[in-house]
Amino acid sequence: SDETKRREYDEARALFASGGARGGFDLGDLLGQARGGGGFSDVFGGIFGGGGGRQQRPGPRRGADVEASITISFADAMSGADVPLRLSTRGACSTCRGSGAAPGTAPATCGVCKGQGVVSRNQGSFSFAEPCTSCRGTGQVIASPCGGCGGTGAQDKERTLTARVPAGVADGQKIRLKGKGSPGDRGAPAGDLIVTVGVRSHPVFGRKGDHLTLAVPVTYGEAALGADVSVPTMTGPVTLRIPPGTSSGRTFRVKGKGFPTKTGSGDLLVTVEVQVPAELSAEQRSALEAYAALTTADPRAQLKEATT
Repeated sequence: SDETKRREYDEARALFASGGARGGFDLGDLLGQARGGGGFSDVFGGIFGGGGGRQQRPGPRRGADVEASITISFADAMSGADVPLRLSTRGACSTCRGSGAAPGTAPATCGVCKGQGVVSRNQGSFSFAEPCTSCRGTGQVIASPCGGCGGTGAQDKERTLTARVPAGVADGQKIRLKGKGSPGDRGAPAGDLIVTVGVRSHPVFGRKGDHLTLAVPVTYGEAALGADVSVPTMTGPVTLRIPPGTSSGRTFRVKGKGFPTKTGSGDLLVTVEVQVPAELSAEQRSALEAYAALTTADPRAQLKEATT
């Protein structure tokens, strides 16, 4: 909304579009310096303010994220579980307590950048901010580095923590635990722990999204005449009503017996499989032959009509 600043901005944008000012200007160099220094606010502050833009020191770096993998049972995926994890990560040095300086000493303010972590470099009409090479952008120098960590302030450490796996977790799902990763550099925030969960298969149940799946064998008589069949769930058996004339492969839904969700639970999907006996007794064979003799409907009639 400021007309003067708008005019200055338009002039700078015209310089970008034309490729430079007196003596040549590299837009790629500008962008690179912006990423390595204080950002575009520093660059434009240098353009419009003659090098007087505000510069922000990079400061200590946030800790790295750590990845881990665990494998849990199907039942634990259903109900949730607390799983212990043993990790080897970078931690604060026990000798210098993360300062990077030898015991009895302390880091000093960098004399080149005055603790800012960045320095200005003039190029023609422009002023660029870039990390200080003397302190590597930290704003501090260590005259006597710690012998335990070489001045980095961190060491490799073994640690054990407990990861809470929520109920309903899926195979391959990633869980992010805030602040459980590697400690930050010299007091900076720690990174996150990213846990990839593997779920072992179940001998009876399967999974389809938030639903449990189950195949239930029934006899021909139960499918033809109907029956009340006891079927298992992860929380105990329930009775499923099989109506007369049920065909093999038909799926029934038992509400609320699937995996937990944020708003409730999935369902149990029960697929009926009619079992054909491999062997028959004499009485069974006689009964089936009598049934076959009484059967008049052709189950393949539609196939014949479609192919003639």
